[in-house]
Amino acid sequence: MTFRSLALSNIRGNWRSYSAFFLSSVFSVMIFYIYAAFLYHPGVESGHIMAASKIRMGMVFCEYIIVIFSFLFVLYSNSAFLKTRQQEFGLFSLFGMTKAQLRKLVIYENAAIAIIAIVVGIGLGMLFSKLFFMALTVLLKVEESIPFAAPFKAIGLTAGGFFVLFMVISVGTALRIGRTEIVDLLKAARKPKGELVFSRWLVAVAVFCLLAAYGMAFIMDSGTFLVLALPILVTVIIGTYFLFTQLSILLLRFIQKRSALYYKRTNMIVFAQLGYKIRDNARILFIVSILSAVIMTALGTVYILQVGSKQNLLYGSPYTLAFSEKGLHTHDVIDPAELKRIVAEDGYTITQESIAAGVLIHKYMMQWGNQKPWEAQDDALIISATDYNRLAAFNDQPSLHPESGKATLVTQFIGKEKKSGVVSGIINGNQMEIQVGGVLEANVMNWLNSNYYTFVMDDFSYMELRSSVPEDQLFTMYGYELRNWENSSETAAKLSMLVPEAFQGQTDFQRADRLKDINEAVSLTLFIGMFISLLFFIASGSMIYFKLFTELQDDQAQFKALTRIGMTRGEIRRIVVTQVGIVFFVPVAVGIAHALFAMKALDNMMQSSNWIYSFIVIGIYIAMQTIYFLVACSSYMKSMLRGASA
Repeated sequence: MTFRSLALSNIRGNWRSYSAFFLSSVFSVMIFYIYAAFLYHPGVESGHIMAASKIRMGMVFCEYIIVIFSFLFVLYSNSAFLKTRQQEFGLFSLFGMTKAQLRKLVIYENAAIAIIAIVVGIGLGMLFSKLFFMALTVLLKVEESIPFAAPFKAIGLTAGGFFVLFMVISVGTALRIGRTEIVDLLKAARKPKGELVFSRWLVAVAVFCLLAAYGMAFIMDSGTFLVLALPILVTVIIGTYFLFTQLSILLLRFIQKRSALYYKRTNMIVFAQLGYKIRDNARILFIVSILSAVIMTALGTVYILQVGSKQNLLYGSPYTLAFSEKGLHTHDVIDPAELKRIVAEDGYTITQESIAAGVLIHKYMMQWGNQKPWEAQDDALIISATDYNRLAAFNDQPSLHPESGKATLVTQFIGKEKKSGVVSGIINGNQMEIQVGGVLEANVMNWLNSNYYTFVMDDFSYMELRSSVPEDQLFTMYGYELRNWENSSETAAKLSMLVPEAFQGQTDFQRADRLKDINEAVSLTLFIGMFISLLFFIASGSMIYFKLFTELQDDQAQFKALTRIGMTRGEIRRIVVTQVGIVFFVPVAVGIAHALFAMKALDNMMQSSNWIYSFIVIGIYIAMQTIYFLVACSSYMKSMLRGASA
């Protein structure tokens, strides 16, 4: 038997353990190739596909992430394989195999797996790259579909890069073989597990770090992001690590002292074995929990940004089409009748039409209490409470009832709390001063040159003020909301062409275009990031799956002994499902806790509440993890029962 045939025989014999590692490697190679195939596509390199420049840098960044993650994943997997095969290596050494031959065998095995994974990964990448290009064609709004291509640069970079990655790690891990004596290798599987111990100080560190991290995330906002982001990251990592290595042992000890729970049915066996499983797999559970938090937070953030960006867009531009002009019926900007004709001609229906006239205050100055006066660069608008409340009712904004003779400032962003003050400025050529009785954060009309700061007065005081201003000096705002406005970009472009160049700044017809840009950017980010998140998800699940099967022989021996003393298959199944379920879902639960506080910090920074969207992403992740658990548990159960009945 040659070394090559022996290596292939070992792979076939250990295929159940190798399968999760192999499939994860194949998926990594496939995703890397698909991204590389786009980056080196002839149409992208030549600049023919102009829209590709929008996502080129994002894909290059993802390629680096895939390589770094694959390196760490393969490094861990190789180290774990060597550790579980120590008894096998001990037998090879006992039969006369030298250290150099052992290293050669390991390198052959890894080379075989690397070549097969690379070939299968690139093959699947070629198979699915056309679907990837079709999806990008839709997202990038490219008129011609991106043709299929298999660039040699992409194939060479993927094959060469991953083969070098596999072999560098293989050589490094192979060099570690032979440093252990034969007797230690043979006894590796029979070493006693020892007592479960923990440090009270490290338990306290775990609790303190997690509470501190959650506390900082709960109060973090855009102003404190730069200060708190790094401390939160560090404390979460430290706290999570000690959660699994120390705090979990304390919790198991606590359960063991609860006799009613611990000695109920098969719980004693479940928790007795679970303690060693958690201790032995602490690093894996730690990594999986962090990966789970990263996946849910990243996808949740992109999803929330997409929803939140549209909400912010609607808040800043309540009407699809809006414009302002000086005078009540001048129509210097655009004739409303012509606007309605073009809108109807293009098949759109106006669901809301709003017109409001107000008085402009020029060169105004604000002073809040004893604070230093603030001089504004732009004009501001004064409107009546009736007009404001009419606009507010359409936009679901709070109504106002200002004090008699005082104005309430309405703006999109308040900043520091303000209660009362004075605004002074020029109205119709006269210097005037108005008392300000309060501030409200709201927006009832598109920002149209001079209405970002709007003062609302009671009707009597406003009419008294307006009576001194001629009609041709009033500031009139028009707003039109369209049904199915999301596709009205072409109609808006037609209307913009009717507006004289001098008045372009007094229109806001770009809401549909801005939504298109937002959706395009977010969709591309979500589309690219989804593959990286899926890679993380598969790899994290593979780590748990792999660890289950590396301990399969020990578990089979234990359950075989239990069947001899009368334990039924149903009881074995219940024990296995409980243990595997805890190992699969505990890190997910920890990751969800991390992600929820990260979402809370995001809400603080966006000054909004998006919890419902966070739970949607988390629900999808739990569903995917459940499917992975059912597949792994079924496979593990079959192997366990087969071994127990042998």
